[in-house]
This record gives sequence, C-alpha cells and structure tokens, in this order.
Amino acid sequence: MRIVIPVMLAAVLSCLSASPQSDLPLPPDYRDWVFLSSGLGMNYTPTTGAAAENPPFQNVFVSRAGYQGFLKAGVWPDGTTFILEIRASQSRGSINQSGHYQGAISAIEAEVKEHGQWTFYGFGRDEKQGKAFARTERCYSCHAENGAVDNTFVQFYPTLIPTAKSRGTYKAETEPHR
Repeated sequence: MRIVIPVMLAAVLSCLSASPQSDLPLPPDYRDWVFLSSGLGMNYTPTTGAAAENPPFQNVFVSRAGYQGFLKAGVWPDGTTFILEIRASQSRGSINQSGHYQGAISAIEAEVKEHGQWTFYGFGRDEKQGKAFARTERCYSCHAENGAVDNTFVQFYPTLIPTAKSRGTYKAETEPHR
C-alpha cells in the first residue's frame, strides 16, 4: 500500500501538469515569428453576403523554436505556438480599384502544443489574454481529422509540405484537390 499511494499521487500530478492552461497571454512579438501563409476567405461552411464579397484574411504565424523543430523532425515539438490573425478584407480604398487588401483585426486565435496535446485559444479583437476553447469545440476534431501533419493544416503551408513529405509525416489524403 505504501508504494501504491506515491505512484498514484505521481500519476495524478503528472495529469494535472499536462492539462492546458486556461488563459494564454498574447505574445507581443508574434508578428516577428515565422510567417507561414495567408488565406483569403477560407471557410469550412458556405458563405453568403458580405463575407463572400469581402472574405477575411487569415495570417498564420508560428514560433521560431517550433518552426526550427519542424524543419528537423517533420513534426511540431512541445512548446510550439501558432497564431492565427484574422483580418477584415477591403476591396476599395486609396488607389486600389480591384482585388483585396487587409484591414482591421477581427479576431486572434492560438494553437499551442504542450505535453503532446494541442489546445486552442481565442483572443477576440484586441484582448491580451486568450481563453482556452472547450475540448468539445469543433476545432479540435476538425484539426485531428483534417490536419496534414500533427494536428495542423500543413497542406495550406506550401513552404512546409516538402519537409513533411521528406520526413514521412505528411498525410497525403489531406492534399488540396487541384
């Protein structure tokens, strides 16, 4: 019995330390991180109206240490943080007569890998503390089912696809149809 209690206590403490933090401070320098891609109007459900006319931009940044780890191993190391900066798009302004350019921030989200597990956070428009999304939110299952590498949408980061493929970590079934 004396051995069982310390082992059980260690297991409980290990689970507690592996649980995600409920708040995440917004890294003030995330725009200095590695820029992976910018999507325009990417959505997983049909859109209409203003969203279809002026679709949002989604800029993806990843922490430098996470990026370097990915280049070495083809998977994201613990401590990797992604920032998704969602910005409004505009089509008329100044001298622009066609196309879209980025406007104000609509929302910021983050995805963080700790202890082999990913957690998503939402910051809203200009909040400095992100709140963890409940594990029941669709983002968790969608990323797990559709992420090309390690819960992430590498299939939309063209500079990383060759690395993932050469390391054997790329799920080919996620390849965008051409």
